[in-house]
Amino acid sequence: MSSLAAILAHVDSSPHCPVRLALAHQLAEAHDSAVTAMFAPTPVDLQFPFGVSPGLELTTMASALESKRRDLARTHFDAAVKAGMTRLQWAELTREQGLIGFTRAAMVADLVVLGQHDPKLGAAQDVPADFVEWTLNDSGRPVLVVPYTAQRVATMRVALVAWKPCREAARALSASLPLLQQADEVHVAMWNDSQTPGTPTDAGPLQAYLQRHGVGAQLHQNGPATRELGDHLLSLAADLDAGLLVMGCYGHARIREWVTGGVTRTVMSSMTLPVLMSH
Repeated sequence: MSSLAAILAHVDSSPHCPVRLALAHQLAEAHDSAVTAMFAPTPVDLQFPFGVSPGLELTTMASALESKRRDLARTHFDAAVKAGMTRLQWAELTREQGLIGFTRAAMVADLVVLGQHDPKLGAAQDVPADFVEWTLNDSGRPVLVVPYTAQRVATMRVALVAWKPCREAARALSASLPLLQQADEVHVAMWNDSQTPGTPTDAGPLQAYLQRHGVGAQLHQNGPATRELGDHLLSLAADLDAGLLVMGCYGHARIREWVTGGVTRTVMSSMTLPVLMSH
């Protein structure tokens, strides 16, 4: 039985939702599992606390907008099922449960499928801009982020793993094994250990670990990590025609704000392929 037995996908009203659902269903087909497609809105009055004139009835307007978003999300789901994606199962949370409820649902999922924040949609999005980061941080589960530029489902036959000897990368690698085992090619990008500049990172233990799990990987030893590491990763992924990037999510939460590391920030904003992350 695959370790991807329970997949959770976020459903929203955005035009990017259909590709997200299709990718989640593709994974469910490949691993003989099911997908919970969950609608979890952010209350409109929390998104626009000062956006309505005092003379207007905020509750009525907010309720109408939330209803419209839910209906659009359900339309995406129904269209996917009609197209043959029968492994999708609808679930929805109340406005009171919201994103906290989604995080709790993510805690009991093997993989969570989310959409990349699309800055062009602005405040029209159903969830906050840092929804992916908060889900990663609060649930402790691996997240597959689907780029908003995706027009079709990625095949993920070629995978690129960004490796450094740290907790986040180790968790991402472990979570990605079911996907790596089904890939035709797996590449691992490594950089010199900053503790000993100029000395290549020892790849032996990593290669042995992958081989024990039936994954043969081509290693790419690079020089010291720089501020352009995120751009380099995305460029390498493009050169390899990769359909999946695996990496740790680096950053930390503080009151009302998520502080993201430079590499994570670059990849999160500029990704053109699905990225599996773990924090």
